[in-house]
Amino acid sequence: MKAFTELYQHLDQTNKTNEKIEVLQEYFSRASDEDKLWLLALFSGRKIKRTVKVAQLKEWACELAGFDQWLFDESYLIVGDLAETIALILPDGSGINRLTLSDCINIIRSMDKKTDDEKKVILFQVWSKLTGFQRFAFNKLITGGFRIGVSQKLMCRALSKSTGIDENILAHRLMGNWNADNTTFQQLVIDAKDDDDHSRPYPFFLAYALETDPDELGDTSAWQAEWKWDGIRGQIIVRNRQIFVWSRGEELVTDRFPEFHALLEFLPDGTVIDGEILAFKDGLPLAFQQLQTRINRKVVGKKLLADVPVVFMAYDILEFDKIDCRNKLLSERRILLQQLIQGDNRPTCLLISEEVKFHSWSDLKSLRLQSRSNLSEGIMLKFRDSVYEQGRKKGNWWKWKVDALTIDAVLLYAQTGHGRRAGLYTDFTFALWDNGNLVPFAKAYSGLTDVEIKEVDAFIKKNTKEKFGPVRSVKAELVFELAFEGINFSTRHKSGVAVRFPRIHRWRKDKKVEDADTLDNLKALIT
Repeated sequence: MKAFTELYQHLDQTNKTNEKIEVLQEYFSRASDEDKLWLLALFSGRKIKRTVKVAQLKEWACELAGFDQWLFDESYLIVGDLAETIALILPDGSGINRLTLSDCINIIRSMDKKTDDEKKVILFQVWSKLTGFQRFAFNKLITGGFRIGVSQKLMCRALSKSTGIDENILAHRLMGNWNADNTTFQQLVIDAKDDDDHSRPYPFFLAYALETDPDELGDTSAWQAEWKWDGIRGQIIVRNRQIFVWSRGEELVTDRFPEFHALLEFLPDGTVIDGEILAFKDGLPLAFQQLQTRINRKVVGKKLLADVPVVFMAYDILEFDKIDCRNKLLSERRILLQQLIQGDNRPTCLLISEEVKFHSWSDLKSLRLQSRSNLSEGIMLKFRDSVYEQGRKKGNWWKWKVDALTIDAVLLYAQTGHGRRAGLYTDFTFALWDNGNLVPFAKAYSGLTDVEIKEVDAFIKKNTKEKFGPVRSVKAELVFELAFEGINFSTRHKSGVAVRFPRIHRWRKDKKVEDADTLDNLKALIT
């Protein structure tokens, strides 16, 4: 555990890529295979099952520390992180232990079948052996809140330096339906073969936002333009006469979209296509909020299938006739994709993303302005001579989204943040006018500078009206311009609308609260 917490601490305290790679490489070179496997699992988002309730952790930590519950709750509000609060209040541990990362994870998992009294005894024993930061890391593991600023790409680079295996090969091996129970480090990383797992997807190629004038990209004929659709990025895989549907978040979602089972008979064996899962009805895409009604449903009923049907909008082909074709040029892959998705027997749930035809950058700028009326988010630009890379890289793929929608809203409620923002009010609820009343419609927690955060925090602390646990209602005096990507009617929200990706665009110090927008102004933005 000492080696893991030293790594965790170092990664948490540096923003330098080379430093992160260096300490990761050192860990991979020294740790046991079991610890390395668990590190890969944790850093790729695979979670440990929670075996102790949060309420129990708080209660037992208070008992061991001699803390009253109210004092713990107040401390938690200031610290902003449960694992850190517990680590801070506990009496000093001995630090005398030989526990490894794997040992601690096995201890956590072993508590699943224990009684509450047995769990408490085990926790007290572990806490007593660990030092402060080791306890913090252990608490992160047991609460399921373990997160670290290390990308999959960076992790693969460090692992490549340690093993000598190409990082692109490693990135592919770490994709798919594996966990620390069904494989070993040797099987997953060292001895793996491309055909070991028929369900394994490829690493996704991601686009950067275009922030310059597209004229700087040069000759228009070198670029392919498509509409940018608002759905779930995914891959459909047909191998060994089985079909697998993966989301970009590496979640296997085959059973949630039974419409795609029809593709098993249409797509030839050894095919992988990349694209977007879209709610789609009557020839038009539906709002993302409607797609959300299906995302978390493991069983989809007939009514939902009828109300929110889905399609797969294919962008690219990654495997054809059992051969990895990512190193072919986009122009060549496009021809393969078009040849594949044609014919009268093509299932209606499979579409191809059509090219947006343009002759000049001026033409495309005009077309981009039609994005919302076309129910899209903007334009995708792809270099025709580009291969299919992995991760987010600048140069060959760009997303050129339409400008965000904006509305002037009033700050109504606030809550403290977490991590480095612990103790500061940074999570806000905003409202709009409706018949003389302020109606909440959106939450946002990003967009302010550090200086502005401190200024708003001071205002909230001086102008709190009521307290509802960690939430404070404040005097309605501050107006902010909020930006968001989309808007739709919603029966789940009191305001009757739901906005997508709200964030603070700027603080409108020039506006009084009565100058804020109305709910009708917001609804008028719905196309």
